[in-house]
Amino acid sequence: METNVEQKKVITFGEILMRLSPSGKRLLSQSNQLNFFFGGTEANVAMALANWDNKVEFVSAVSDDFIGKSSLAFLRQSGVSTLHIQRNPHPMGLYFMEEGTSLRSTQVIYNRLSSAFANIDWEDVKWEDILKEAKIFHWTGITPGISEKTYQGLKRALRLAAELGVEITVDPTYRKNLWNYGRGSREVLQEFISISNVFFGGTNEINEILNTNFSNDKNNFIKAAQELMKSYPSIKKVFDKVRISQGASSHRIYARYWNGQQYFSTDEIEINPVTDRIGTGDAFVAGIIFTMDKYDEQSVLDFANASCAIKHTIVGDVNLASEEEIWKIAKGNIEGRINR
Repeated sequence: METNVEQKKVITFGEILMRLSPSGKRLLSQSNQLNFFFGGTEANVAMALANWDNKVEFVSAVSDDFIGKSSLAFLRQSGVSTLHIQRNPHPMGLYFMEEGTSLRSTQVIYNRLSSAFANIDWEDVKWEDILKEAKIFHWTGITPGISEKTYQGLKRALRLAAELGVEITVDPTYRKNLWNYGRGSREVLQEFISISNVFFGGTNEINEILNTNFSNDKNNFIKAAQELMKSYPSIKKVFDKVRISQGASSHRIYARYWNGQQYFSTDEIEINPVTDRIGTGDAFVAGIIFTMDKYDEQSVLDFANASCAIKHTIVGDVNLASEEEIWKIAKGNIEGRINR
């Protein structure tokens, strides 16, 4: 059931990347052409929310060249505000992907350690202006792992957001190979999660943060969520997306949620074949943020799971499905018939 709430302004802070990959699920060694897409975890969340008519501000830094200019145009075309994105002479962050199929896994290599975002002038980001009308600030464990500058920028943003009473959502997923500038991932995540409110992750992520060993079944998920809330009392909600893979081309997903008192879960949705797995977790996060204050808790979870599912069928990093399409899936319409 939908409730009447004012539209919330959402702020995300992270890196927009260019993805380069061969077409037709080829290996790089088989190709002399590459397709490209713009994306990146925080940008993907921002663009999905803007696609559903949310007011969204994406804070970042891009290269001061035609690639950076093109990425800004892509964000604006998606409905995302780019007012507070810096441009500097460092290169655009890249990642190369060989898309897997059947029993062959997808391979990803990043080239972002000296990127424009890694060199953001964090002291020049006008967080006071950016956050003054914000309802939600979303961050991920990737951003503080890139450089000391991105760590400091995020730290400043989170402290101010907490002071202003902005709801802070966190996806603690991180790229372990990024942490090369001197800080430890666990310590940084613990520092920032301590002032966050909504957690996107399951037992694997909680084990990383708390140094525990919970298994992935329902009871252990509840115990892990309870332990996380006990260790970090600011966390009030824990959402998790569960994936069961049968090779790279066939997945089943469901979602679950612990609100501190009650457990919720969805039915499984099968995706076969998988068209593009990149950005599916971001589609799940965006689905939660979009519906969180508008619908009952079961509907929120159903919408997010359906958002994740349909993203598997869309090429590129961003979930371009409409709200209407997602609700149809959330309500069990998965026949995929022609609409005409």
